[in-house]
Amino acid sequence: MPVARIKITQTKSGVGAPEKHRRTLAALGLKHQRSVVQEDNPAIRGMIFQVRHLVQVTEMEGQDNNG
Repeated sequence: MPVARIKITQTKSGVGAPEKHRRTLAALGLKHQRSVVQEDNPAIRGMIFQVRHLVQVTEMEGQDNNG
């Protein structure tokens, strides 16, 4: 069964954001203006929700990316 994946791009800086938000960005593997591909699961969705004002999310369809 294929795993759903999402592309997460940091669009705004974490400087000035609360420490919890900066640590969440780091846990997602993000650096400013960079993108990462993660599995779509509730834990990742929860982290995205916490920093939704700093990131852009794109759902990937039918692509087999390993990060």
